[in-house]
Order: sequence, then C-alpha cells, then structure tokens
Amino acid sequence: MDRLHKHQIIYWDQISRKTIPLNLINEEALLIYIQDKPFSTVMRTPGREIPHVAGFCFTEGIIDTCDDYNSIDFYNSSDTNKVMVMLTPSRLDKVSPYIERRGFVRQTSSGIYGKQMINDLFKIISPQTDDFKINIKQALNRLENLTDHQPLRGKTLATHAAAIYSLKFELLSLAEDVGRHNAVDKAIGKLFLDDKLDKASVLILSSRVSYELIQKAARAQISVVLAISRPTSLAVELASQLNITLASLAKGGGLYVFCGENRLRT
Repeated sequence: MDRLHKHQIIYWDQISRKTIPLNLINEEALLIYIQDKPFSTVMRTPGREIPHVAGFCFTEGIIDTCDDYNSIDFYNSSDTNKVMVMLTPSRLDKVSPYIERRGFVRQTSSGIYGKQMINDLFKIISPQTDDFKINIKQALNRLENLTDHQPLRGKTLATHAAAIYSLKFELLSLAEDVGRHNAVDKAIGKLFLDDKLDKASVLILSSRVSYELIQKAARAQISVVLAISRPTSLAVELASQLNITLASLAKGGGLYVFCGENRLRT
C-alpha cells in the first residue's frame, strides 16, 4: 500500500504561479478488532500494521507477553486496514472488563479519562527502578539528528518519528507515521514481536510529549524520553511519578530537563 500520494498543486513564489507535483503523506483508518469485535480505530500511515497493532495492544495493557494472544493478523488477506487480535481464553478472561471500559470511553469521550481510567493506568505500569546513566551529549546528538532517519518527512514534511535506542545508543527500532502515537506503537511493537524490548532504554520523539506517550514508554520499561517539542504539564507530572527522565530540545541549543536529571551525565 502506498504511503505517498503525488498531487499537482499551484506554487506561488511571490512573483508568479506555476503547477508542480508535491508529495503528500497517505493517511488511512486502521480498524483493530479483538475477538471479532471492533475495539478501536486509529488514523495512520499505511505499513507495519501487525507491529503497530502488537505495540498498541502492549502499550494499552491488553497483552503483556506473546503468550497472551493466539494470533494478530489481517481480518482478511485482501484488506490491510483491518487487523484481528485473538487473545488466549485466560487472557481474555483477565482483561475483558478493561477492554469493555476502554472501548466504551473511546467511542463516547475520546481523550477524557476519569478516576477509573487513571486507576487502570497504574495497574499496567509501575515506576522505573533502574539507576543507569547516559551521556547527555550523545543524547542531544541523537535528538538533533532525528530527521536523518525520517525519509518520509524528507519527502512530505508531514510525519512524526519515534526512535528507540539501547543504553549504548544503538538504534533498535524506528518508525514514521502521521500520528505520533502510531509511530511509538510501531517502534515498540517491532521490538515486542522480536523479543528485544528488554534492550530499549531511550525513546526519542519528533513531537510534543503528551501523557499517553509517557504511558507507552513506561509500559515498555523505557526510562528516558527525549523530544523535539516540549511536554505537557500532565506528561511531566506522570513522568515524575514514574521516575522517567524527560527532556526536550532547548531554544538556542541544549536540553530542557523536566525530571529525572540524575540519569544524564556530562
């Protein structure tokens, strides 16, 4: 499935107008089914659907390990916009109330999380306990050069990216998508399916950091989150509670460190 669409547009250069071709990123709906029932619809850039759904289910707390599902596959072979997740009977029994609640909230009040949702959140994530340190100059370098790993952005200027590194800044996984949440789910999902999530230590984002992205990092046991744009106040609050290092690119160079500065060494 094409991730790019070429469109003819009118370009005005402040002197004259002319028709030129321009690449636009493709955006389509991905329908996620659980046990043959619709659970969620996300708008995403086509590609890597199976890792995307695996990462989504993991970061949402629907699955913890690969033993929790029987299959994650396309609803039918001719439609890559629908993916079916079949949980094991024991896992389904455990998460059914959570699935029903989340599905209801998604359909009736997307983005609104009450006390019950927050309680659910802290059932599937816990504060980080590691005490490792990373080189702050290396961290800044990877953040400043994130666009080097964004071929779709280079063609469209319209994608977000999520890059996951090891402690030694080995690039483990990278994904681009029109949605920042999708990019994170795809990057995490790849490592989850490859059984390499235990190596993930640093998440670098092209976008602002909302509390949902901190939740996804915490689920993957990623302790350092760096971003081009600043986080929301709720993201900082959650990162502090979860002992996650959170920083963003500073105006004029350097980093703004919001919490967890103990992991950054010069």
